[in-house]
Amino acid sequence: MSDHTRRTFFFAATAAAVTASRSRAVAANDKVNVAVVGLGGRGRNHMTSYSKLPDANIVALCDVNQTALEKGQAQVLKDTGKQPKGYADMKQVFDDKSIDAVSMPLPNHWHALATIWACQAGKDVYIEKPACHNIFEGEQMVAAARKYNRIVQIGSQSRSMEHKIRAVKLLQDGVIGKVYLAKGLCYKTRPSIGHKDDSPVPPGLDWDKFLGPAPMRPFNELRFAYNWHWFWDTGNGDIGNQGIHQMDVARWGLGVELPMSVSSTGGKYIFQDDQETPNTQIATFDYGDKELMFEVRGLPTGAEGNLPVRGKNSISNLFYGADGWMAMDDNGFQVYKGYENEKTMDEKNQDREAKKDETGVHMANFLAGVKSRNVKDLHADVGIGATSADLVHLANISYRLKHELKFDPKALKFVDNAEANEMLTRKYRTPYVVPKIA
Repeated sequence: MSDHTRRTFFFAATAAAVTASRSRAVAANDKVNVAVVGLGGRGRNHMTSYSKLPDANIVALCDVNQTALEKGQAQVLKDTGKQPKGYADMKQVFDDKSIDAVSMPLPNHWHALATIWACQAGKDVYIEKPACHNIFEGEQMVAAARKYNRIVQIGSQSRSMEHKIRAVKLLQDGVIGKVYLAKGLCYKTRPSIGHKDDSPVPPGLDWDKFLGPAPMRPFNELRFAYNWHWFWDTGNGDIGNQGIHQMDVARWGLGVELPMSVSSTGGKYIFQDDQETPNTQIATFDYGDKELMFEVRGLPTGAEGNLPVRGKNSISNLFYGADGWMAMDDNGFQVYKGYENEKTMDEKNQDREAKKDETGVHMANFLAGVKSRNVKDLHADVGIGATSADLVHLANISYRLKHELKFDPKALKFVDNAEANEMLTRKYRTPYVVPKIA
């Protein structure tokens, strides 16, 4: 064993021991004490899902918006008969030794720092998708999870959906021959967000904490609540919002990690509003003998792959192989063989209860991992989630620089492109700096 290896082993073992001393051991028959951090629309989903899970006990809530916190406490009291503690600062949650795990439906720009702080405090983490706001952050999240021996699940619910698990297994077993192309489709109609002037910060909202690692800006209603998705400071556009689900499935089914090159084009068409991210985007990722494609359409559109438009949307995955192709969405999957496109398989998502609460099924997998302490029990460990999120970031960097980019998957850097490499991370605002984990 080299000196470097010994130091690394000793440091990791010491960190794991310190972390273990901060956290309560959860026995197999115990409930996991969960705190939900971030109580917007998705936060309400988290509270509802955990309140139905027999292995979960919602003991605390946290939000920078006092109104959201009070509504959340009232919701949990109604659903469970118990009112959770309320916090305005997530660091107070992480310091609470009665809490085993945190579930954090936060804006994208907060995912990495909140996860790292929680891991350092000895908490297990369920963090929403996309795993991170940029590629550097994903690296540090994985490093923190491993260094502090934490269970970190990304909210990629498709990984817990039984029919998608079966479909990917079929692809791996050669149901359509060698798969050479995977497509992810995010056809989700989005209305114009319009324009609003900056305004005073609403009473009860800590705007500084909401912005966190992002640059300080005057309060604007369009940069708050759901619309933060459409600004580069805080979101990643629809490819990183709805699209990350289908991006993850495309990568999963294709059986790939990161590509050798990426090219992404598109724009924000038709609407004249304050949105910064594109409402129309196409990205292609080159893997040599395979290709992954992704498309965002936020304006009215039809569907592809014999799949129906559901409401105003068509959100799906298509896989193409030497012997046929597969179409997949949340309602099932179909297999077509040969040049005659003969349908040879048509499986529906039969699990109605799971379909009603896909998030709950995924959270149950997370809680099982918290108890087993085995990262391999997780369906969407942070390593899986960060890699899929990296594809989103690669696409957005290519889109913003307006040209194809060569990428070195091992070094996690662009080849001979300093401008692109600067976009692998961001300038952080003190004290909300995402640290490099040794």
